[in-house]
Amino acid sequence: MSETVEAQLFDVTEAAIAKVLEIRSNEDDPEALGLRIEITGVGGADYTYDLAFEEVANCTEGHRHFTSEGLTVMIPEESVENLTGGTLDLPNNPMQGGLVIRNPNKPDLLEGADLELSGTIPEKLQQLLDQHINPSLASHGGFANLLGVEGHAAYITMGGGCQGCAMSAATLREGITVMITEAIPEITEVVDATDHEAGDNPYFARA
Repeated sequence: MSETVEAQLFDVTEAAIAKVLEIRSNEDDPEALGLRIEITGVGGADYTYDLAFEEVANCTEGHRHFTSEGLTVMIPEESVENLTGGTLDLPNNPMQGGLVIRNPNKPDLLEGADLELSGTIPEKLQQLLDQHINPSLASHGGFANLLGVEGHAAYITMGGGCQGCAMSAATLREGITVMITEAIPEITEVVDATDHEAGDNPYFARA
């Protein structure tokens, strides 16, 4: 697909390229513009992004460039590591509109955190949820509940905007599970016990 591309850096699907080129065609001097993709921060258990058209000539320094099907994509060097392996695509649900970034990389929400967990394993888990995990999920109107602990497995349910959310399983698997197993080594498995079919107001609807 790509004419000049670091193959493992970042992918843009053909559908996304077509959509971006369609939008770009309404800009002044569209051929001079590329798509700049930058990680701007953290929202919930995921990164937040900024996508904008920029003149390619103005983004020569401090950016990684590649060209796919006539679209130049520019990624600031500071965003390269955490975007590597990601994909720009259209949403699975055509009613959602816009573009989505499917990124296997997740922020370390415990980086720099002052963890002071005490008590039994369930008590430590509840403290971790209350102090560090649920404040992050609150930006999506969601929360995680501890259903129970059995052996080395923790059973977690997702509520609020996370219940029935198409992204919550990935959030639990790639974000919450990592946080729990790193903070509480006695837990080696986190089980999603959520009844997602019962979600009334998911943040991301199913495709």
